[in-house]
Amino acid sequence: MARGKHPRNLNVVMAEMYRTIGMTEAYDQFRTLQIWDEVVGEAIARITSVERLTDGDLYVRVRNPSWRMELNFRKKEIAERLNRQVGRELVRTIIFR
Repeated sequence: MARGKHPRNLNVVMAEMYRTIGMTEAYDQFRTLQIWDEVVGEAIARITSVERLTDGDLYVRVRNPSWRMELNFRKKEIAERLNRQVGRELVRTIIFR
């Protein structure tokens, strides 16, 4: 039995579904939380956990105070990389706690 279409990536299908039902913002927020580890790298991902994204503010828990200070210096760069991956400006600021 031959199929007329090629298989599609599930992420693409999900993105289209969310756009169709008007939940693009929610999907982009979810995707931003999911790509955190990839964007910041393994070392930072081990000592952080993303809590939530609300009104452009990304709240991130940091397990070590010295890392928190370092990440505060790099938050603009990290926000730009997250936004680039998502494809639009979703994260305005990162709040490390």
